[in-house]
This record gives sequence, C-alpha cells and structure tokens, in this order.
Amino acid sequence: MIAPRLLPAEVELRLSTLDDAAALADAQVRSREHLRQWEPVRTERWFTTDGQLERLVYQLDRYQTGHAVPWVLAEGARIVGAITLSDLVPGPFRSASLGYWLAPDALGRGLATLAVEAVASVADSELKLHRIEASTLTGNVASQRVLERTGFQQIGMAPTYLHIDGYWQDCNLYQRILNSREPGA
Repeated sequence: MIAPRLLPAEVELRLSTLDDAAALADAQVRSREHLRQWEPVRTERWFTTDGQLERLVYQLDRYQTGHAVPWVLAEGARIVGAITLSDLVPGPFRSASLGYWLAPDALGRGLATLAVEAVASVADSELKLHRIEASTLTGNVASQRVLERTGFQQIGMAPTYLHIDGYWQDCNLYQRILNSREPGA
C-alpha cells in the first residue's frame, strides 16, 4: 500500500478510494469549463457520482492488478485534483504514463509540481520504475512547465496524438528517467 503524503497548504496526496466518488463528481462539475480544453469530450454521466464511481471501480481494479496507481489531491473532504500513473509495464521497460489535472481553484499554488514530484519519487523508490512518460497538448504551456520543473525532458512531438475537446490534437511528448539501476535492484 502506498502511503499518503501531505503537501503544503494541507493538501493530501493519497490513493483514490470508492468513497471519493461524490467529491470527484463535485470537482469535475466545478472544473468542467476549465478542463474542457484539455480533456476528451465527456458525457453528462461523467459529472455524476455514479459516473465517477464507475471510473473509480475501473481505476482501482487496474491498481489491484498492478496496471495503474490513481491518486487524488484532497483538501479535507474536497478533491482539488488527481494524478495517475497508468499503463505500468514491468520487465525491461519498467515504465508508466503520467496524467494529472487540477481544479481551477487549486491553480497557482504549486500543487501540480509537488504532486508530480511526489509521484515520481514513489515510481522510483516503491514501484521500481525506470522512467515515466507524459504528453501535453502543444499549447498547454503550464503543464509543460510543471513537467520541465520536475525533471522531464521533451523527447518529441506527435501529430494528431490525442482526441481532446472534440478533435485530434498534436502533443509534445516527455519522459523522466528515474534511475539507472538494474531490474529488481
């Protein structure tokens, strides 16, 4: 079990639980317009407790099988963001993909940078990964700055990489090498 971490401003980075469904739905409703430009088109169900519960069941099943690690950023009972390592690949690749979002009322506090750094530490020390990859839309300068501040390097640009906000968009690709130790070490 991955232990929670307290970030500044009394925000806790902790694993998601099924009990987070209502708070995640609230966060998605509060963040709907802000996140629209950075995410796939969402159905109305996405913004409900039942929709978030379905998402959590899927994510937690992937966590139990070793394929993902879903965290939330919680300020008391309120969710102000989430960060996920997905597509964990063991063996010689030892890699995962990183994704994150913050509610608009949590921006400008350094939380994304702190959360990415904490997750990278867990990926290295506890999950024994070698690298993490991430992508951002080419115009998402704020997210690019977070990645660069936390040791990610741009490794390319992928045309029409993700279907976001209703159409295929170009993305910058990043990676962070965590360590050079031998597998299993």
